[in-house]
Amino acid sequence: MASSKALWQRCMELIRSRLNEQQFSTWFAPLRFKSYDADTKELTIFIPSQFFYEYLEANYRRIIYLALYHVFGQDTRLMYQVAVIRNERVDVPSQGPRIDINAGVEDDDVRDIPTVIQAAVRKDDLDSHLNVEQTFDNFIEGVSNRLPRSVGQAVAEDPTRKTFNPLFIYGPSGCGKTHLANAIGMRLKRLHPDKRVLYVSAHLFQVQYVQARIDNKINDFIHFYQSIDCLILDDVQEFSGKTGTLEAFFHIFNHLHLNGRQIIMTSDRPPVELKDMEERMLTRFKWGMLAELESPDGQLRRDILHMLVRRDGLLITDDVIDYIASNIQDNIRELEGVVHSLLAYSVMGNTEIDLDFARRIVKANTRHTHRKVTMEDIVECTCRHYKLTQEEIMGTCRRADFVLGRHVAMYLTQKHTGSTVKHIGHVLGGRTHTTVLHGIRQIENRLKTDVAFRKELREIEKTF
Repeated sequence: MASSKALWQRCMELIRSRLNEQQFSTWFAPLRFKSYDADTKELTIFIPSQFFYEYLEANYRRIIYLALYHVFGQDTRLMYQVAVIRNERVDVPSQGPRIDINAGVEDDDVRDIPTVIQAAVRKDDLDSHLNVEQTFDNFIEGVSNRLPRSVGQAVAEDPTRKTFNPLFIYGPSGCGKTHLANAIGMRLKRLHPDKRVLYVSAHLFQVQYVQARIDNKINDFIHFYQSIDCLILDDVQEFSGKTGTLEAFFHIFNHLHLNGRQIIMTSDRPPVELKDMEERMLTRFKWGMLAELESPDGQLRRDILHMLVRRDGLLITDDVIDYIASNIQDNIRELEGVVHSLLAYSVMGNTEIDLDFARRIVKANTRHTHRKVTMEDIVECTCRHYKLTQEEIMGTCRRADFVLGRHVAMYLTQKHTGSTVKHIGHVLGGRTHTTVLHGIRQIENRLKTDVAFRKELREIEKTF
């Protein structure tokens, strides 16, 4: 029986067959096998730096796990351990694969692992960290994304135009924000190869900022980012409450914008709904173009599925496509997850993908997913708790119990559905976003000090 290390090498060979030589040598050749626990099915590998973890998870997660499932088995869990020299420890939470950063790793197999250089002096030294698989060619157009897609193409073709700077892309999780941002960066680099383009997640930006403070290199950190021609910042909502990071980004933003450099940001909500950020920062987010990406409709979901199955070389009939599109409605990421599962199970089990097989896979992927809570559910449960009618909550009467029920419905709707403030106001009697924000903040402030009220809201939440 082959050793665990030999099995890992087989995984690397499978991965290598799916990538070009530059991709493999840059991101996989430096990886080193550490251990495999057959009881827990936990595989641990050494990586050169925390950034490797970020990049592998963002860009090669699917390829890695297909290889692991094929060689080690379906339930394999991957652990990353960063080989560092300095006696420091940083814990980074992760969904799925976990990263465990330990200090002072001394292993003959990992001493020669190169480090990732974050900064660059010359244009041709800068790694943009873009996902090369996310382009406009595979960003399928539909009603829900047509305007943002068109704006993104315009930015890529002419990054000097001021109309769309900054470009603030927002929408619910899994609607394609990161894909669109990467597509803009990829096309911009192709059309303008002299431009310094950099993609960075808000989380990684935060980690780099903290490290710069520890090393007393804040000026170098800011100077590096001010040298970028097109900065793509993903999930900017994660900056909420990060005062120091926001201050650094404020100076970077001002410098880039003043010098005509393109700034692209993504968020799961519009600027008006971002919390714990200074007004001066929120105002700047709205200087350029706000582009909303909505959840994909049925036709777009079917088009995306057709694209995914062609990419993976699967043979799937239209009735299977229609079934998946009808039963996976929340976001594009879930559609990809089902297709990945179909691919993995069909390859490992040599199984034909028919409607019955698809039903089992969709059921397995959604087994632990609760029914999606709607705004109608929340309003109904709030009315029942406070003994109000829907007309009273949606009306204009300022009686105290009416106002409380109204504000609770606003707060719980934003918390549990991710609806925009504008949409909440529209449903609750055509109220403005300012009115809805005021109501939500009233509830948030009361929750901070009123223990009985916190318990009351938990009771309401149990009913929907």
